[in-house]
Amino acid sequence: MATLSLEPAGRSCWDEPLSISVRGLAPEQPVTLRAALRDERGALFRAHARYRADPHGELDLARAPALGGSFAGLEPMGLLWAMEPDRPLWRLIKRDVQTPFVVELEVMDGHEPDSGRLLARAVHERHFMAPGVRRVPVREGRVRATLFLPPGNGPFPGIIDLFGVGGGLLEYRASLLAGKGFAVLALAYYKYDDLPKSMHTFHLEYFEEAVNYLLSHPQVKGPGIGLLGISKGADLCLSMASFLKGITAAVIINGSMANVAGTLHYKNETLPPLSINMNRIRMTATGRVNSLRMRSPNAYRPMGRRSPRSSATQKQGTTLSPLTFLGARLPYMPILTCLSSLGESPGLIPWPRWMHGSTSRLSSTNIWVLK
Repeated sequence: MATLSLEPAGRSCWDEPLSISVRGLAPEQPVTLRAALRDERGALFRAHARYRADPHGELDLARAPALGGSFAGLEPMGLLWAMEPDRPLWRLIKRDVQTPFVVELEVMDGHEPDSGRLLARAVHERHFMAPGVRRVPVREGRVRATLFLPPGNGPFPGIIDLFGVGGGLLEYRASLLAGKGFAVLALAYYKYDDLPKSMHTFHLEYFEEAVNYLLSHPQVKGPGIGLLGISKGADLCLSMASFLKGITAAVIINGSMANVAGTLHYKNETLPPLSINMNRIRMTATGRVNSLRMRSPNAYRPMGRRSPRSSATQKQGTTLSPLTFLGARLPYMPILTCLSSLGESPGLIPWPRWMHGSTSRLSSTNIWVLK
């Protein structure tokens, strides 16, 4: 009789490796493994892969390559990262981190995923809060956020976590990082509670208030904190690191190196968004952009002082050029820049295939140390 074994058994964290193996098969028996889960709105995500047992009737996904299906090759976690939705373009997003995703895994006889005989089955819970992690809703001044604290009294290194277009308050990345020993503030900045409803205008003082809140928390280790952002949240992280005090590191995922999609204000400085002349964009037969024509740099007023920390005097109400490279304004600071092939991937499944034909791999990673 075939048995499906998972390690850890029963439950694990979403970012924790899961070992999958099958025993009790016939020597070199062809089988298909299937995985499925439903998100909080009832959408079904599924993946399958074809395998062949070894001469002893055993199958270990860490050693046996998939022969086809949702993926191919040696992919021990393929049944999880290769899941695709039954609805076109539907994204797997965890909205309530206090409940797990329940994954069903099945072993089917033969290489037909929908018609084989069921040989073994297991159910596994994938959690987003490690044991002992604390979730603390935050409404402090203007700040709307959720703070996740690791077990123990700390103090812990602090991180502010920002997502991108879509707004709201997403907590799953912060909750998982707290399980690694970080105090993480998942920060909302629009389309949440009483915050602005659009990205038309941003005031950096709001983010400065969040930085000061985290630095003043008794369980957060100073003197500085880190930033983690994706998409619009990424270029906001660069703006925070450029203008605000108390930032010692930043991880930028799929972010612009300039301010985009909204005017940024900080004290007497204004940074307009980098714009695109849509009338000048030409598309090729393959659907790719052939030419992007941006506004001439001469169309904007020249930038004032290079560094907000400079002792030089700046004119009141200075408007910076939208072509300003935010990194040029940074002090000495490690910046990790990650570019994926999926643009606005929320990162629940590490670089997943939500759309047919898209790649699931991290395409490039650059570490910048800027002075």
